[in-house]
Amino acid sequence: MSSKHAHPDDSHHTLAGCGERLRLAREAAGLSVDDVAARLHMPARVVKSLEAEDWSRLGAPVFVRGQVRSYSRLLGLTTAPMMAALDVGPVEPSRLVSRTHTPKAQWWAEQIGRRLVYIILTLSLAVPAWVATRQHLSGTNESTTPLDAPADPSASVPTTSAPASPRTVVASMAPVAPPPAAPASDFVLRTSAESWLEVIAPDGSALEKGLLPAGTERRYAAAQVARLTIGNASAAQLEHRGRAVDLAPFARANVARFAVSSDGSLVAAD
Repeated sequence: MSSKHAHPDDSHHTLAGCGERLRLAREAAGLSVDDVAARLHMPARVVKSLEAEDWSRLGAPVFVRGQVRSYSRLLGLTTAPMMAALDVGPVEPSRLVSRTHTPKAQWWAEQIGRRLVYIILTLSLAVPAWVATRQHLSGTNESTTPLDAPADPSASVPTTSAPASPRTVVASMAPVAPPPAAPASDFVLRTSAESWLEVIAPDGSALEKGLLPAGTERRYAAAQVARLTIGNASAAQLEHRGRAVDLAPFARANVARFAVSSDGSLVAAD
């Protein structure tokens, strides 16, 4: 690529927006829209939207900034001025509202239930042991004669008493049913760095949408999810029914998109 084509006229840089700069640099490099799409591994419609500055078709601002940065590096443009000229809203993390949290009343009920199970288990062990100990002590007190007790004058012939048979105490403990286990989640998402997440429910509503900080974990049942989009996919780990999912085959420009079929399996989505 010659220096003449690598650096368009400064007047264009001054007057043109971010998309116009990308288009002029692409044409100067002799590349078509399809060539750029193939090299960046993104749909041609995304390249056209970037050059037309049609941000509404490109998703969240974090996606737009990443795509413009990749496009600029491909064409040899300095990324700092391009990002400064990018006319897109700042990345504002939205307030995430988890739909899978445990209600406070249910949490208290579970805590009280666990304590009651512990108390019942303790009593079932302690009460039989206390009863057995008390019976043993009572039998010992009844058969023990004080050393200073006077001898019975009427007893002329010593008698030999049969040894007392040992008492057998059986402690019974009724089985205590453990609390029911929580149902396993079909999808488990964990992040090792800041990632963007969008979860669409079967009715088309947004179940969850926004930035996830590093170290976040999200769990969903298959019936809750219709579509799943993960930004910065290289920093996310997804498990589907207990098995790790390789996000690389589903990622385009480090954004992975999935659809959930009727049987709960994952398929790639555009």
